[in-house]
Amino acid sequence: MSDGPEWFAPKRYGYGAGLPISWQGWLVLSVFLGICFVVSIAFKDRPLVTVAIMAPVIAIFLVIVARTTKGGWRWRWGEED
Repeated sequence: MSDGPEWFAPKRYGYGAGLPISWQGWLVLSVFLGICFVVSIAFKDRPLVTVAIMAPVIAIFLVIVARTTKGGWRWRWGEED
């Protein structure tokens, strides 16, 4: 289904992606979590700034994960692909 890179495994049940299956996926996940940690600590007293920074970061992360999930995002019922 996807002709691009495959960095994340699909979920077995439901919609979306599971854990990373390549070093690139782990790197993307680590960078995302690092940004979340730094922003939450740096702006802990300013929640609106935190939300304003995190909203686009989360959106970009979800687009990257969706485009690099093996087989794409679709509903799965547990059968093997």
